[in-house]
Amino acid sequence: MSESESVIGDPLPPARMLPFPPKRSGSIAGRTMQESTYAPNPPVRHLPDDAPNVLVILIDDAGPALPTTFGGEITTETLDRVRANGIGFNRFHTTAMCSPTRASLLTGRNHHRVGNGQIAELANDWDGYSGHIPKSSATMAEVLRNYGYATAAWGKWHNTPAEETTKAGPFDSWPTGVGFEYFYGFLAGEASQYEPNLVRNTTSVLPPKTPEEGYHLSEDIADDAIRWLRDHKALSPDQPFFMYWATGCLHGPHHITKEWADRYAGRFDDGWDAYRERSFAGAKAAGWVPEDAELTPRPDSLAAWDDIPDHQKPFQRRLMEVAAGFGEHADVQAGRLLDELERLGYSDDTIVIYIWGDNGSSGEGQNGTISELLAQNQIPTTIDQHLAALDELGGLDALGSPATDNQYHAAWAWAGSSPYQGMKLLASHLGGTRNPMLIQWPGRIQPDPRPRTQFHHVIDLAPTIYEILGISHPELVNGIPQDPIDGTSFAYAIDDRDAPERHLTQYFEIMGSRSIYSNGWIASAIGPRLPWVPGAPPGIHTWTPDQDAWELYNLDDDWSQARDLAEQHPEKLGELRELFAIEAAKNKVLPVGGGLWVVTMHPEQRIAPPYSEWDMDGDTVRVPEFCAPALGNTPNTVEISVDVDDGVSGVLYKLGGAGGGLTCFVVDGVLTYEYNLFLVQRTTITAPAPLAAGTHTIEIETDYVEPRPGGPLEVAIRVDGEEVASGVVPISAPLLFSANDCLDVGRAYGGAVSRAYADKMPFPFEGTIERVHIAYASAGAA
Repeated sequence: MSESESVIGDPLPPARMLPFPPKRSGSIAGRTMQESTYAPNPPVRHLPDDAPNVLVILIDDAGPALPTTFGGEITTETLDRVRANGIGFNRFHTTAMCSPTRASLLTGRNHHRVGNGQIAELANDWDGYSGHIPKSSATMAEVLRNYGYATAAWGKWHNTPAEETTKAGPFDSWPTGVGFEYFYGFLAGEASQYEPNLVRNTTSVLPPKTPEEGYHLSEDIADDAIRWLRDHKALSPDQPFFMYWATGCLHGPHHITKEWADRYAGRFDDGWDAYRERSFAGAKAAGWVPEDAELTPRPDSLAAWDDIPDHQKPFQRRLMEVAAGFGEHADVQAGRLLDELERLGYSDDTIVIYIWGDNGSSGEGQNGTISELLAQNQIPTTIDQHLAALDELGGLDALGSPATDNQYHAAWAWAGSSPYQGMKLLASHLGGTRNPMLIQWPGRIQPDPRPRTQFHHVIDLAPTIYEILGISHPELVNGIPQDPIDGTSFAYAIDDRDAPERHLTQYFEIMGSRSIYSNGWIASAIGPRLPWVPGAPPGIHTWTPDQDAWELYNLDDDWSQARDLAEQHPEKLGELRELFAIEAAKNKVLPVGGGLWVVTMHPEQRIAPPYSEWDMDGDTVRVPEFCAPALGNTPNTVEISVDVDDGVSGVLYKLGGAGGGLTCFVVDGVLTYEYNLFLVQRTTITAPAPLAAGTHTIEIETDYVEPRPGGPLEVAIRVDGEEVASGVVPISAPLLFSANDCLDVGRAYGGAVSRAYADKMPFPFEGTIERVHIAYASAGAA
């Protein structure tokens, strides 16, 4: 690209403070209108007339070896289109985890410096792990909004502290509190694609239709973004816009209709080892990785395809077919946005940034699962248990449906991260941190099939946009002094494919897994845990980073971290380890591994409401599980005052969703309690006789048989003080049932915890619920 065609804008006078002062009147007021001068000043413009629109598309939990664009086998025609019409960066990096990457992308700062050393749900009290993006690090949306952009976001957010996600707020960390004028999507880290817990701006909303009517979340957020674009064109066509469109795909649960999954029937029959070989060859043929790149071997702790029993292979294959259909479907929805940009005449003036993955593919499905929260709850199961439960749900065709929360075997994630060693949650190796980024700007960027190879990171996106626009990051935003930007603009590399790289040093750290990049070298320490190994790592409570072995790689000569040079270059390794220590101290990483504090060391400190008693009405719904009473793992009593007729039916309450939860409901007057342990075990307790017409007090008391996390629970049901049924839940969920579903009273929105009313959703209670009182037992009070 010639100098005259540079994407870099002419610098504007620096804005030291945002918001800008209001426009001053040019008119002079006299005593009367006749004695006054009316001469309005022209509107103040803070941007050049040709300021481009910006659309960021972010896919979730997706490795580089999946799309056809880079040699994989998931059809991604939209990604193909952006590559053909623009340029790509094949040494672009993320943080290896969801919330951290998103916080860095939006602010231009390293993830610990903005309080996102781990996902928002596992926040703790250290500054680098607080889960709160500080107001001293204004987001790109906040800056662009002040410069005159319309700003809007869709899909997965995952940057609001979990304890602040109820309808009561506070809302200053919701998207609309950090610069987005409009938001439609979900606040949590994942969602059912069929029955998500959605918000529009700061209001809880239900999906516009049911799964039976054809609802799917990826389609919904595309529909909504298209509507927003059309309104924008009609009402403010000359105002530039910033759109952030972030799917929940390929994050678990992998939800897609049979039609899409069946497109891949038989495609993965030879297993993950063969797929990894094919996709590696495909990446070279696609020109995405160099010819001298090496394929790293499968870790010994990850099963070979040939080691999988033959009777389990159809299950493992189908999990990958579903994931592939899910990925293609999301890419098609992204394509609908590009189609609409073209239809409305915006395409040439819009920078489209398409990032395939906020981290590498996820191994959190571990050995393959029908309910992916089993792994987070560290509940051991066998694949045969999953198969037995799946048979009751309709067999392999149930995978991808609302009935399951399936996620593929971690070895598919490893295969999808070819040729690298790592995957999501491993900040030590590129499979967790290297994600393809493509950019098109038809009006300014000439297509180039050869990828840019300069090292860059997701923190570089914000300063790049600022440089293209010719604006500076402000020193004050809303009166708050601003932290420096950590990122390095890559606008120079857009202009010049062969320019020397400018982002020379970058640390990575997630839950003790860590690395440090400097001038072509990278030093890596895997840390105390591997994401595909079930259960807590041995010795985790005494682990320190001093115990970890470090590896050393020269990425200039070793594309995939295939040759460890630690023994050959101990002095270089020592130099980089010292550099990591400096960067860690500077960026609030300390204590190293601080993200493990809650998830493996102190699960009892997970984010939870500060109360031990609640009074709710009969229409209290959509309380996110993180903010709801912990009915499934804390001794408690639920007392419900009802007025019923004979034969009453409906849900009294439910917590969680189809993949796991508990519920109390009535069918033809008969009270039933069900504890759904992630589909693999259901405990049902049913009263022997129906409720009589009239007013009643129903109590459901839960207590531990053995007071330990995951221990058995004793559940007693009483009506008007008399016990009518009781039973024991053999295993309980020590953490939580769902990352996105909710507590609902009087009906069941979201997923159906019990199959008994799955075809009747939301199965509203036909009587009157006067009051619901929930109290923890004194021994289990929060």
